[in-house]
Amino acid sequence: MKYKFPYLLSVLGMIGGVFISILFGANEDLFKNRILKGLEDNVKIQSIEDAALKSEKIKTEQEKNWRYYQRYHFHATGISALSLAMLLLLGFVQLSSKEFLLTSYMISIGGFLYPFVWLFAGLYGPEMGRSEAKEAFAVFGYMGGIFLIGIIYGLYLGMVRRWKSPFSFAD
Repeated sequence: MKYKFPYLLSVLGMIGGVFISILFGANEDLFKNRILKGLEDNVKIQSIEDAALKSEKIKTEQEKNWRYYQRYHFHATGISALSLAMLLLLGFVQLSSKEFLLTSYMISIGGFLYPFVWLFAGLYGPEMGRSEAKEAFAVFGYMGGIFLIGIIYGLYLGMVRRWKSPFSFAD
């Protein structure tokens, strides 16, 4: 199971990205209404006294917060597809089981968790403020670094190690 888990995470990431796009198609207003309600509860925005300025700020924030949901979709589907491709490619490189596990877990966990920075920023950004929400969930953003290190390490191993028939380990 420990060898299958990274593949499972990659597929789950794809499912999350596709699922939210299905929700967009089925009921986009669900997201946009939630954003609007959150902006109505945002203390900073509601403290703006000029009605025109407040209206413009709400409109701008609505668009930017909606974009965060879209970013979750784009990142979840794209990164998980790249994760799965890298995991399959690693199966052709002659690695020890420890090297394979380290690399595959870095790629899959980092790739799976990174898009959640955008989902949580979209969920909590309207009420908290976009910058504050991204800062509160920055740990998910840092997972993108783990993903990148895993990709670079996997590419390095692919260049310096022999290639073989898939999924047979050196030890």
